[in-house]
Amino acid sequence: MSYNISVIKRFALLILCLLALSPFLPAQKKKTARDLPPQYRKWLEEEVVYIITNRERDVFLQLDSDRDRNIFTDAFWRQRDPDLNTPENEFKTEHYKRIAYANQWFGRDSPAPGWRTDMGRIYIILGEAHSLDKWENLSEIRPTIVWFYDGMAKYGLPGSFSVVFFKRDEAHPYQLYSPVSDGPQNLLTLYAGDSASYESAYRQILEIEPRLAEVSLSLIAGETRYSLSPSLSSEVLLKQRIPAAAYENVKDDYAEKLLRYKDLIEVDYTANYVDSEALIKTYQDATGTAFVHYLIEPKRLTFDAFQKRYRAEIQINGNVTDRQGQTIYQFERKVPLDMDEEQFSRIRSKTFSFQDLFPLAPGQYKMSVLWKNSIGKEFTSLEADLLIPETDAFSLSSPVLAYKTDENSPFKGRNKAFLLDDLQFVPSARDVFMPGETLHFFFQVHGLPAALRSGGFLEYTILKENAKVLTQTRNLAEYPGRTDFAEALPLTGYPSAHYQLKVAILDPNKTERLATQVPFDIAPVVALNRPWVLSLPLPASGDPSFAHILGKQYFLKNDLAKAKNLLESAYRRDPDTPEYALDFCRALFAAKDYAGVLGTAGPFLKDERRYDFLQIAAESAQALGRYAEAIAYFKDHLARFGTNILILNAIGENYDRLGNTAEALVAWERSLQLNPNQENIKARVAALKTKK
Repeated sequence: MSYNISVIKRFALLILCLLALSPFLPAQKKKTARDLPPQYRKWLEEEVVYIITNRERDVFLQLDSDRDRNIFTDAFWRQRDPDLNTPENEFKTEHYKRIAYANQWFGRDSPAPGWRTDMGRIYIILGEAHSLDKWENLSEIRPTIVWFYDGMAKYGLPGSFSVVFFKRDEAHPYQLYSPVSDGPQNLLTLYAGDSASYESAYRQILEIEPRLAEVSLSLIAGETRYSLSPSLSSEVLLKQRIPAAAYENVKDDYAEKLLRYKDLIEVDYTANYVDSEALIKTYQDATGTAFVHYLIEPKRLTFDAFQKRYRAEIQINGNVTDRQGQTIYQFERKVPLDMDEEQFSRIRSKTFSFQDLFPLAPGQYKMSVLWKNSIGKEFTSLEADLLIPETDAFSLSSPVLAYKTDENSPFKGRNKAFLLDDLQFVPSARDVFMPGETLHFFFQVHGLPAALRSGGFLEYTILKENAKVLTQTRNLAEYPGRTDFAEALPLTGYPSAHYQLKVAILDPNKTERLATQVPFDIAPVVALNRPWVLSLPLPASGDPSFAHILGKQYFLKNDLAKAKNLLESAYRRDPDTPEYALDFCRALFAAKDYAGVLGTAGPFLKDERRYDFLQIAAESAQALGRYAEAIAYFKDHLARFGTNILILNAIGENYDRLGNTAEALVAWERSLQLNPNQENIKARVAALKTKK
């Protein structure tokens, strides 16, 4: 049977068009390499051109300084270092050896340097072939070289395959051969058959060199084929899989993380991004306060070993912003780790899970958490969208899945990550279980309508490939007054696979009202390397610190009424804490309760704690017309914190209102010495001098 070349080529073109949608091919970028300084352009377009991912390239082109580019290149090579415990980066060393070899041996008959030739490109990506065949002196066959590769499945490649190069004539260098684009006809110097027939050319080569005939139609060893037509899988191999092999095992998330956090982390950290997994859930406590529970599981946690002690230090910087980008809450945690040999031996082979929580007012937010190990100089992060419903809204939370629970937590009554309804859940970021384990899960239902509370149902379903494998339905009336639901489902008899757990609320007619589902996996293993957990408890829900945190959040959300109530609650319960008193003063000032500010600040203005209260007390006294008192506070502020233009201007304003022109001029002229471009103050000074 004869196969028409034009038909095959049109089909191959369709394949290539589909491949153009692949993430392996270049994406649009905002800037080009031409915008880079010469050394960085050379690095991008010559040295790493075949091994850099599109995401890495896009990020590199967004960097604006040589400092950031140097940091990026360090991180780039570190992500490819096969052994971070050795001083040499074996991958980087091998890569530059390949470039040097390509330039020495593959550019001799080409006007371009060796790295730019087809042979150079394949050699740089794949390295030296396992074996090589040459046909360079046959009159019937054009000069042809076959490189055979084996055992490269870890790079996403076939188990065994060949790469073929041929010369169209002596004036051109060896070029990459494609069974589809070139066909066996182009390996023959004189092709005597039908120009539209692959089969005829194949049979002609078969009579001369059977090994070459084999690879002329398929580069993949042992490929099952049912005709003598070129292998489309070979085309995919050449156009997609070999280029992608250069970064098959590279997780390039670090590039965007570096771009996002480069101004927030010290230089020592920037090349040490650690891939991680994370989990975030939101639940309300008994008071109705929503807490965000989260965990971060970095792939690596480096300890410093000294005199049989092992040390690390975890630093957490969290930030929550609203939809407009306004910061609503920031938090920090610092946890030093110091272990002896016995303690370290118990965790050294385990992954690490940092778990924490914080209260958050209702709303829609973006959350980011920067995790750092100050000893190992490594960092990772998580980013997520958060939706915190109003306390009384009819809602169903997303279940948290856990592989075990603990009824005897010593932290009962306090707030701790995934300590829910006095039951400590132990989740993992990946939600992976072993056959026969018990799946523990927890969720909450809020604002349940009376009709559903008395006649509705809870339905639990486990799905595999969208097919139900288990359904349990229970009356909601069995849970009177409950909002917290903790359940356990044995996984005995479930084969290893990917599953979904669905939780639904049904009305009396069994119609679904709310539903949520989470994925989980049952792994085909008898043991899993569960992480060791670091989780520090917070105070009980009645602690004033939570009212203070929520009050500040509402203040930043411009909900002054709720902010004032919460900040006052924190202050009344702990009136000796300056931070509570100061933030309550700010809420009172925003509400124009200036007398309330001075009353609250009064006890703190009598001792060393006064300094933080001086400015708000001064502004409140000024608003009440107590100008001499305001001047005293403002001057005390200057004595403590140094010269401040705004404070000088305020002092001048208060002296002017007291009719003390001379002192007003002293303050304002001093302010103008610091900043002469204050037209309003210039006018005030000129007016006072005219009066004199």
